Amino acid sequence: MNNRNGRKQAPSYTIPMLLAVAGVILLAAALYLITGNNNDLEDLPNYTDVKGTIVVDGLKYEKQPHLGSPDAKIKVIEFADFKCPACRKWTDKYLDSFIKDYVDTGKVEFFFMNFAFLDRDSYLAASAGEAIYQQSNEKFWEYLHKLYANQGDESEIWATQKFILKFVKSNMDGIDYQRFKQDLENQTYMLDVKEDFKIAGSYGVNGTPKFMVDGVLLKDSKYETLTAAIESQLAKAGK
Repeated sequence: MNNRNGRKQAPSYTIPMLLAVAGVILLAAALYLITGNNNDLEDLPNYTDVKGTIVVDGLKYEKQPHLGSPDAKIKVIEFADFKCPACRKWTDKYLDSFIKDYVDTGKVEFFFMNFAFLDRDSYLAASAGEAIYQQSNEKFWEYLHKLYANQGDESEIWATQKFILKFVKSNMDGIDYQRFKQDLENQTYMLDVKEDFKIAGSYGVNGTPKFMVDGVLLKDSKYETLTAAIESQLAKAGK
C-alpha cells in the first residue's frame, strides 16, 4: 500500500498482528511461570507425609550440629528456622562474639536444633542442613552462615528444592554434591527434622530463635538473658 506521498505504508493489519503475537508470548510466559512454581511447590515436604517412629526422650545432643568441646561445663541449644529473619539477625549480631567468649574458652558446648515451623520450605532447608551435617559438622556451620546470607522473604516460599540445589552447588565446596542431591531429593533426613520439631515442642519451644541452657528453656531470646543464664550455671559449677 502506498500513501499520498508515494511511499509504501505498512499494512493496516501489522499492529493487530503484533499485539496478538505479544499476547501469545505473554500467555506462554505466564503459563511457564505458573507451571514452574507448581513444580517447585510439588517438591516441598509436609510433616504429615513424613512417616517413621519418633520417640520424644531427651534432647539427643549427640544428633545435633555442635561447636566447642564436649567437656565444656554448660550445654546451650539454639532452636532455629532457616527462614526466620530474627534467627539470621541473632547469628549476624551475636554468634561470633558468643563463640569467642564462651565456646572457644571451653565454657560452653553450643548446639543447633531445628524448629522448622514457618512453612514447607523451612522443612526442606532444615533437611538440607541435616544432609550436610551428616557429611561434615564443620560444613553445616558454613551452610548456616551462607544460607542466612541468602535468606529470602519470610512471607514467600523461596527455599525450594531447585533453589537449595543451586545454592549448595554454587556455594558449598568440600562436600559430596551428588550424595547431598540424592539425600535432598529423597528427603533422607526429613524424619530427623520432624523429630527435632517434636522434641523442641515438648520442651515448650513455640518460636525462633529460642535458647536452652542445660536443659532449661529461657524466657526470651535476648543475648543478655542467655549470657546471664550461662554465668549463673558457671557460678554454680564453680562451687
